[in-house]
Amino acid sequence: MSKINRLVSVAPMMDCTDRHDRYFLRLISKNVMLYSEMIATGAILKGKQRNVLEFNEFEKPVALQLGGSSPTELAESTKIAEQFNYDEINLNLGCPSKKVQNNKFGACLIKEPELVMECLNAMVNATTLPVTVKTRIGYDDVEDFETLDAFVKKIESTGVKTIILHARRAILKGLSPRDNLRIPKLNYAMVNKIKQSNQNIEIIINGGIQTTDQIKEHLNNVDGVMIGRSIYQSPYFLADIEKAIFNNNQVPTREQVVQQIVEYCLSEVKKGVRVNQIMRHTVGLFHGIQGANSWKRYLSNNMLVRDADVKKVDYILDLVKDNFQNSKQSV
Repeated sequence: MSKINRLVSVAPMMDCTDRHDRYFLRLISKNVMLYSEMIATGAILKGKQRNVLEFNEFEKPVALQLGGSSPTELAESTKIAEQFNYDEINLNLGCPSKKVQNNKFGACLIKEPELVMECLNAMVNATTLPVTVKTRIGYDDVEDFETLDAFVKKIESTGVKTIILHARRAILKGLSPRDNLRIPKLNYAMVNKIKQSNQNIEIIINGGIQTTDQIKEHLNNVDGVMIGRSIYQSPYFLADIEKAIFNNNQVPTREQVVQQIVEYCLSEVKKGVRVNQIMRHTVGLFHGIQGANSWKRYLSNNMLVRDADVKKVDYILDLVKDNFQNSKQSV
């Protein structure tokens, strides 16, 4: 099995990184690692597996992130996911939402390292794929190196060789998931220290990273960088990453990306997918350049409504040519 390149990856984000978003992001970047949104084991074991697990091979490499706390259910879900040809299975230990906590998975599991070890042992023994973990650096009032280092070493003992550390602690009571992404202070130094103490495993840093210069700086200390909101809000940031981090100058223009996502949209609509399920992910494509508001406005009025007419997709290319082709800024 070839080694996965996790130098830069796109974070799993609920209601964001579904298969349509991943296809769209892959049009821009051929090198970043992509992650699914968190899928609960119950949705796999009790639902329609193809609906939640199937994806386009074009998206690869892609990892499935699982949410759960039953070793048996996680092992079974891992086996099933391998059959769908994912490249990696990731366990969510970072989501702080109340709903997730009520189902006993996500960040609340940091408080139960022995259960986490049981879950990971079951997953590792169920698959030949890499099993990884995404976790916070602490929870509530607990944010110290000794506790986190002990947790990381327990995770490593299960055979997990890659840990993604969101450099914030999780506040399990009183903060919304949105506030949990901004109020707990970033602690990059903690992640760097964990890497220094755990040279035999791959440590990926996550949280608040917004520029290629920041990525380069972090790569001096850790093995990889994971980025979430900055890419979802401005997907063409991936073009900068391709050039600056992967030395790939063969990056499609925004117009070429639009052409390809229109083709994808027309194909998917024939399978019963709604236009808005795809095009909602493209709102930020022209972020930061003149004319971006025209793009957003057209999508909002024509593409993002539930019963959007697929015929209006055809006009998007005209919109791009009329608004961006003469721009001094590359599209």
